[in-house]
Amino acid sequence: MKLNRRESFLLAFGLMAAPAPAAGRHDSLDALAQRSGRRFGSTVGIGNGAFDDPRYRALLTGECGVLVPENELKWGAIRRRPDSFDFAPFDRLMAFAGQNGLGMRGHTLLWHHPQWFPAWVETHDFGANPRTRAEAVIRDHVATVCRRYGPRIHSYDVVNEAVDAETGAMRETAFSRAVGSAEAVVDLAFHTAREAAPGAQLVYNDYMSWEPGNEAHRAGVLRLLEGFRRRGTPVDALGIQGHIGSGNNPGDQPTFGRHDEAAWRRFLDEVVGMGYGLAITEFDVHDRGLAGDIPARDRAVADYARAYLDLMLSYPALGEILVWGMSDRYSWLQERPARPDGLPKRPCPYDEAFRPKPLRQAIADALRDAGTVHRRA
Repeated sequence: MKLNRRESFLLAFGLMAAPAPAAGRHDSLDALAQRSGRRFGSTVGIGNGAFDDPRYRALLTGECGVLVPENELKWGAIRRRPDSFDFAPFDRLMAFAGQNGLGMRGHTLLWHHPQWFPAWVETHDFGANPRTRAEAVIRDHVATVCRRYGPRIHSYDVVNEAVDAETGAMRETAFSRAVGSAEAVVDLAFHTAREAAPGAQLVYNDYMSWEPGNEAHRAGVLRLLEGFRRRGTPVDALGIQGHIGSGNNPGDQPTFGRHDEAAWRRFLDEVVGMGYGLAITEFDVHDRGLAGDIPARDRAVADYARAYLDLMLSYPALGEILVWGMSDRYSWLQERPARPDGLPKRPCPYDEAFRPKPLRQAIADALRDAGTVHRRA
């Protein structure tokens, strides 16, 4: 019996017994997602070495139907200078996706946060008519990316993290100061994206979550979404990053296992009530607040993930589910605030040796039990 590529992957990673009855093998996570009309995928990065690791590429082709670049399409990567673009690293990812029949999301056309723009943006001289010049820079950037890749990118995080998590107010940047308001900047990005990529899903992406301390953030995102609808801004979906578990930033207190399901459902109900789709765009589970014992830690991560995914998948408006890393070896969380015991973190479906973990099974079970997605026009 000859194995196809996906079956060879499943066998190699211990997810399928040697060739046997088809009913006895596990499906890829994307195959499970497709049963309810969804897609499963992951981020991949070149700068952290993940893409150059053949084991990681095997995870991507074996488990995923969609990829998203970790950093390779952000302003700091492709537009280090105001007068030029560098698409070479991202083009490598696009070529890999095309060769393996994988979809690609675009992340992100405008990360509206002064910390994450290249340095030239915050110091740029927009001249005697700053609004006109700043708008031209934004239009040029968004249109250049969208037209370069055309229908090969089916979904864009057009704007990322425009809402201040502490206050719920819109973030100020060099662009918002030049144009006159943050709302005008993000609206311009969406309108330009719609014109340049008329067939793509246009997403507002942010990291508000169901843990305590997210109340102001959720309220600010709702105000932004309401404003989009009121102003006729072409936004199709809310991207929910899904970084759950302990806090990801210096000074955050571990909040693992603490969440307000009722408040989170009220938030999601308001979002879908406005006609937006949903996507989980950057899922992982930060275990900084858990004890070091690996079996117990992995079990807690899996159980917490299952509860979150079951809730999210109960919404027919939820489409794609992407994890922010398939293997602990390359997780961005290894570089965030360290665990008190100094042990490596285990936030991904596969461990640092590329072995499947209980989290992988929890994702599979949640996808297998999910209801069918509601396709929006």
